[in-house]
Amino acid sequence: MTAIETLPAQPFKPGRVIVRKTSAGLVAFGVFLSGFVIAEPAPFDLFMALLIALWFLFGLKLSRTTGILLAFMLVYMVGGFLSITQMEKIGDAPMYLAITLFLALAAVFFAAIIEDDWHRLPLMFNAWAASAVITAMLGILGYFKAFPGAEIFTRYDRAMGVFQDPNVFGPFLIAPALYLIHGILTGQLRHLPIRAGALGVITIGVLLSFSRAAWALYLFSAMMMVLIMFIKERSGAFRLKILVITLAGILFGVVTIIVALQFDQVSELLTSRTKLVQEYDGARLGRFERHKLGYLSAMSQPLGIGPMVFSTIYPEDEHNIWLKSLTTYGWLGFVTYIGLVWTSIWFGLRYLLRDRPWQPYLLIGWITLCGHELIGNVIDTDHWRHHFMLFGIVWGCAALEHRYLKGRIKSARPLP
Repeated sequence: MTAIETLPAQPFKPGRVIVRKTSAGLVAFGVFLSGFVIAEPAPFDLFMALLIALWFLFGLKLSRTTGILLAFMLVYMVGGFLSITQMEKIGDAPMYLAITLFLALAAVFFAAIIEDDWHRLPLMFNAWAASAVITAMLGILGYFKAFPGAEIFTRYDRAMGVFQDPNVFGPFLIAPALYLIHGILTGQLRHLPIRAGALGVITIGVLLSFSRAAWALYLFSAMMMVLIMFIKERSGAFRLKILVITLAGILFGVVTIIVALQFDQVSELLTSRTKLVQEYDGARLGRFERHKLGYLSAMSQPLGIGPMVFSTIYPEDEHNIWLKSLTTYGWLGFVTYIGLVWTSIWFGLRYLLRDRPWQPYLLIGWITLCGHELIGNVIDTDHWRHHFMLFGIVWGCAALEHRYLKGRIKSARPLP
């Protein structure tokens, strides 16, 4: 029995089909725009704000699962608005929280439309992959100054594509990379050159971002993807295929690094960035000491200190999503964020290996989300648009699973 078989048959209506295809295309275009955030408000923000408003206006439905996600997000926002009461000068704090609220609603929106029709998932991931290839290519061209003015796609001699920061650019590329890896492992051979070429561009983009968090995230996510697929698929031939392609991918990565090291600029920066602890990490009032002082200070400030206040007390921002939730959203926001993350992880652990049409997308979204929570210990992911999109994907797939199970229970015949 499939998920579709549990639903009543619907009469064919051409107008409804056109509307659904058009709406799915608009969603895919919004996902595509998430790769172009060189200024704020970004095109993604303006387009998605209009799309979300129209969709809710025309009756977007929220199930119990997506309603729980909405509750998490709203409680998180309450913590943020309470933290403003602790600020002497409000400044840009309302705008900061308005952006958080928009991204929170975007996460709920993605979850709801995925639950409404899982066929939107491949469109979303195709759009994400296309966006990643384009922004990665621009970052590569910018790094090598391939044309006049190309340095606009770099920062501190690091590729950043059409983003404001290499540390956001690199992690943005990870989910599309996993999507391409999954396609290479499970797809048809005739699509291999295109997928391999796109994956190569993305991989070089991640390398030239010189983001240690992105490197670690890529390595962690790819290993998790291969491991889970190896466990799930019991066919000996498929497992052999995974091993062969994995070895080929490792060889490609090694060759790419060797070639990159032939460029003095790449070699020097790569050698510098591979140090586990940089000077700005371990120095006085460096990243790690700021984390320690920030946590100690937060213990006596249950309502937080307000958005963007931390950098006025210490030399830089928190660079830690857990500390960020404490300072900007207070104890309430911190506990809520922990609850949101662990609920999302639990959904993945519970539903990851079930044979469903949406399972590959849950696998990619869940692995990438787990990796983002890990790198959140050394980086601030609070306003990363793709981070909230990952929450929407995981919760949307969980809502699909809940609806599927509910449909099976309703369709079951009572025992005599």
